[in-house]
Amino acid sequence: MQTAPKIVLIKTSSLGDVLHNLPVVTDICQHIPDARIDWIVEESFAALPALHPKVQHVIPVAMRRWRKSWWASRSEIQAVHRGLRERHYDFALDTQGLLKSALITHFTHSERYGYDWGSAREPLASWFYDRTYSVPKNLHAVERNRQLAAAAFGYSVIGAPDYGIRTPEIALPWLPHTPYVVLLHATSRDDKLWDEQNWIALGKHLHHAGLNSVLPWGSTQEKTRSERLCAAIPDAVCAPRLNLNEAAALLGKARAVVGVDTGLSHLAAALDVPTVGIYTATDPGLTGLYAGARAVNLGGKAASPSVEAVIVKLTELGTYA
Repeated sequence: MQTAPKIVLIKTSSLGDVLHNLPVVTDICQHIPDARIDWIVEESFAALPALHPKVQHVIPVAMRRWRKSWWASRSEIQAVHRGLRERHYDFALDTQGLLKSALITHFTHSERYGYDWGSAREPLASWFYDRTYSVPKNLHAVERNRQLAAAAFGYSVIGAPDYGIRTPEIALPWLPHTPYVVLLHATSRDDKLWDEQNWIALGKHLHHAGLNSVLPWGSTQEKTRSERLCAAIPDAVCAPRLNLNEAAALLGKARAVVGVDTGLSHLAAALDVPTVGIYTATDPGLTGLYAGARAVNLGGKAASPSVEAVIVKLTELGTYA
């Protein structure tokens, strides 16, 4: 491979998927130290790749917004297309494997790499790549991304994933001055929720152990739930609305995080915070928390974990030390 190749990664969404791609940056830089890496991502998640010090430029796109009116968005799309062409990338790697990400990859006017027909989430995406690679679908999403990048750039995956990000130094003056645990109760589907009585019981246990509970939220409905839970948990804090950098600062400074199947749980694990993932409707085997011994998955499809099981894991993770 040529000296100092210019590489652009395409992983646009969702929050968890973007986080699962961070180890690719670390891997590439370990094996190709002179690589210059940019990242194309959905505008609402642009703060995440920027947390990695080896990502030089984050290029936001707005596929979700553009799809509402391609015609009205045409000038914005053309500007992105023109900007990608002017950056003169040597290689583009699409680890998403969807038609939308493949189309963006095509815009780069570089040598394009991606999953083959049998490996891509949307097989037609493979038609947009110059070179395609077979990666087993039964691997965790993090390892699928790493294996694809290794095949494309000619190295072998070695060791555990390194997300490469650090907690942002952002002041959060509303935070308690005592140690706290973040409770991530909000998720995109009702069947992924953990019963509110479980959260209350866990919060009371944490309070008895000298730990405050902090409950973030993202929507009006989630804020109402946070307020309801905080009213039942002694000294619990309902967080204000947070952007992604503020959320990362909150999570990174926590004694531990307990969260349902949601992107912020993955962010906590990527920041190397002791994290317990609660699964009630999905199998964590392929897309669960994946960040070493400090990230633990509990439950699964129709197998909601008990409060006692969560407390046991928090104890094992050293939360009360």
